[in-house]
Formats: sequence, structure tokens, C-alpha cells
Amino acid sequence: MTQATKTYRVGDAAVTRIDELRLAAFKFGALYPDAEPDALERHRDRLEAGSFDPATGTFIQSIHSWLVKTPHHTILIDTATGNDKNRPDIPPLHRLNEPFLARLAAAGVTPEQVDYVLLTHVHADHVGWNTRLVNGRWIPTFPNATYVFSGIEQAYGESLAAGTEPTGAARPDPALGPAARKPADRVYDDSVRPVIEAGLAKLIAVNGDELLEGISFIPTPGHSIDHASIRLVSRGEQALFAGDVMHHPLQVYEPSLNSCFCEFPEAALRSRAAVLENAAELGATVFTTHFAQSSVGRIDRRGDRFAWQFL
Repeated sequence: MTQATKTYRVGDAAVTRIDELRLAAFKFGALYPDAEPDALERHRDRLEAGSFDPATGTFIQSIHSWLVKTPHHTILIDTATGNDKNRPDIPPLHRLNEPFLARLAAAGVTPEQVDYVLLTHVHADHVGWNTRLVNGRWIPTFPNATYVFSGIEQAYGESLAAGTEPTGAARPDPALGPAARKPADRVYDDSVRPVIEAGLAKLIAVNGDELLEGISFIPTPGHSIDHASIRLVSRGEQALFAGDVMHHPLQVYEPSLNSCFCEFPEAALRSRAAVLENAAELGATVFTTHFAQSSVGRIDRRGDRFAWQFL
């Protein structure tokens, strides 16, 4: 069984990665523009070859969804980038043609069988397969699913699409290049609005309350205005789907690193620290969205530092 199709057990739940893209797009200074130059060098020997190319200094990352099958529900956590999406400001994500749905089918699930789509936040590479292009119209990919996400994220995304961006967000510096700019208006219009108009969206307050048996949205704002991580508890075992609290294992070793995509930097630092503490204390299995290799691991405390171990 390949890494991409390996299934992990969390109590009664089975979790499988559904791949979209493998990326080797960022070097240290581009992904972490405000970091100390020595931050990478301090931990270079901890970064495995599957996550870092030492010859080029390029981070290796992934974009994927998590398929969670419980005794009662079939769930997708985040929906990657999607095909045919017009993303000229983010060239690696522009007008993709990836066999994502075929990979979902290989895991034994059709779009019609998905009961819930849980979204950590409303960014281009997390909501794209919410919809697909049919006869020139964006329609929900998972027609029988309830799409669950933050009401604050929805309102913020709608305001960006309307050109009335709320104040307070530290937007990426355009000088960082096109990959650091989010086409938020396009994302909302082609990947979020059609789901709402179809009556499939359930907008929630991200407050840690249990929404489905054993599943809750945990507040981890900062990367986006109301970013959530998703906790799964089953038969005493815990998993955390961390979303974009971290983009690479380097941030486990250097939690002070914010990516160029973090909109609210101070909040992002606090959320990352909380996730590291919580995951280490509980021994939770952490399912990441952009780590390469298996994308799954555990966080251990090493004195006043943390370490990452891929599973």
C-alpha cells in the first residue's frame, strides 16, 4: 500500500489521504519572509529528504484532503484546490486537471456518498473541490453533503469578494510575488457561493462544541480570520486535523515562523503554540494539510522545544 492510500485508524474511524498535488515551490525566504536567516540552518539536519531538498533549499509539500469514515458518516476534511479554477495569481494552482475524484473513488467513495464536508478555512487550496465546472456553471461536487464551516470565515470571504475587505488583516506583501496573493474574490465566487446558494452550507461558531459524534471545530485563528482545527475523538483516541496552523515540519521546531500566507500574524503564533502544546500533551495523531511524506505524525515535547515524527 502506498503512502497516498494508507489508512490510519483513530478508534472506530478510518482516515485516508486523498491526494491532489505534490509541490516543490518554496524556498525558506519566500515561505517565511520575516524569519531569522538562521532558523532553517538550526534544524536543517532534522528535515527529512521527503520534506526538504537540501541541494536546492526547496521545501517539499502536499495539497490533499482527508477522508474520514466513521461507523455513521463519510466525511471529507478540506477539499484541496479543484480543477478548472482560475488562479492566475497562484500559478501552481491555476486551471488544474487532476484525477482527484478518481483517487476518491479508489478509496471506495463517490461524491454522492459524502455526508459532510468540513472546512478548516476558506482559502483557495482548501475549498476548491467544493464545486466542479459543469456546462459553464460551478455546481456542488458533493450534492448530498452538508458543508460545515465558520460563519465568520464566510462573512469575511463574502466581504473580500464584494471589495469591502474588513480592516485589521495583515495581507501578504505583493512584493513576495504572485504566489503570496490570494484571489479571494474568485475563490468565494466559484467555490463557496455555489454551495451556499444550493442550500448545502451549515455556518457555525467555532467554539469547540461537538458538532458530530466525536468531532469538534477548535478555534485556531491567525492563518485566516477564523481558522479552525478539527478534533476527532473515538474510543479514547484523539486526532487533530491541523489545517494551516503549520505548513511544514520546520514550524514544529521553530514555532515562531509564520508563513507568507498568515493573515493575522500574532494570532497565528498563539494558535500554533496552543496546537503544539495540546497535541503533545494528549498524544494526538496530527493530520496535516501541507506536510509531505505521509502527512501524518505526532508531536513530542523535548524540554522547552517540540519535535515531529512522521507516522
